[in-house]
Amino acid sequence: MAEIKDPENTIIITLKDGEVVLEMLADIAPKHVERMKTLARAKAYDNVCFHRVIDGFMAQTGDVANGNMEKDFNLRRAGTGGSDHPDLPAEFSGIPHDRGTIGAARSSNPNSANSQFFINFSDNHFLNRQYTVYGRVIKGMEHVDKITRGEPPANPDRMITVRVAADVA
Repeated sequence: MAEIKDPENTIIITLKDGEVVLEMLADIAPKHVERMKTLARAKAYDNVCFHRVIDGFMAQTGDVANGNMEKDFNLRRAGTGGSDHPDLPAEFSGIPHDRGTIGAARSSNPNSANSQFFINFSDNHFLNRQYTVYGRVIKGMEHVDKITRGEPPANPDRMITVRVAADVA
């Protein structure tokens, strides 16, 4: 297992092929990190599908309102919602959108990020300073690389569980 330096700011996502460990950048994007931890602790991300997965670009997930594959799931609606929490202000930084970084998905309004996020498959520097980067994969990128592609995928993969490392015994 990758060394977890700060369990309170580390997220563990269980996918069908294994665990993905995210180091969260609480000093760079504290509001986005706090939101992800809040939703993980509420188990809101469990069973949420990857609704937009573009080869060579990124895998997007996190629609807790419409993406839960165990609760009134409609693939056409996945990706159109967020959470019951208010949208977040942009926390843009100089951290580049490199392979394995976590970015906040949003509408054309920079202050519209809520619960959705994406994991970059490759360096996507054209996104720099336009989308908040608030974490990076430190273990398990090989599992991210196996997520089923599509916009949306015909048979989407899901986040089985999402937990804060400090809460995992």
